[in-house]
Amino acid sequence: MNITVIFFLGLLIALLGVIPPGLLNMTAAKISLKEGSNRGIMFSIGVCLIVFLQTYIAAMFARYLSNHRDVVEILQRVAFVIFILITIYFLLIAKSENKPDVETDSRSSKHSRLFQGMFLSAINVFPIPYQAYMTITIAGFGWFAFDPTSILTYCSGASMGTFVMLYVYIFFFDKIKSKKFTSQKNMNKSIGLITGVVAIITLIHIIKDL
Repeated sequence: MNITVIFFLGLLIALLGVIPPGLLNMTAAKISLKEGSNRGIMFSIGVCLIVFLQTYIAAMFARYLSNHRDVVEILQRVAFVIFILITIYFLLIAKSENKPDVETDSRSSKHSRLFQGMFLSAINVFPIPYQAYMTITIAGFGWFAFDPTSILTYCSGASMGTFVMLYVYIFFFDKIKSKKFTSQKNMNKSIGLITGVVAIITLIHIIKDL
């Protein structure tokens, strides 16, 4: 598979995972509003450094699973059920509760923002199972191979995709913060739609393997 395609697969998959407003992108946006875009970018760089590491760990885990197809088939079915339940929850059940504002300290230095980004990204472990599942899925379609070059290219794409979405939040949050996009109800819809798409991809892959 062409490394350019692999890079953009990593970028797109990571981008989708960071679209819904959450702790990382909202923190980056608020740091930018209070302290300037440079601090927000430093925070985002810290986030992306950890995302690269998390994606690499996920790819290693996925490579192990790819050699145990019976386990992968079970996990695919379990993941399909989980994604369907998450989709139903966020689209039909989740209530519109306002999320508390993320407080930022305007006295923090650029380096502290870098390390804050690394820390918050490190405690957000969702990218590991998400990326492990997605790499197994795209490998099943023949779009990804578990060789060192492909893995590093994919990880770079995932880091860049995360940075792009954080960058969008940094420079456009001031324009959209008062709009409906950032309401909890629409955040729930965004998450539900993304997990719904992932569930459909999972179902296609399960049917393909039958």
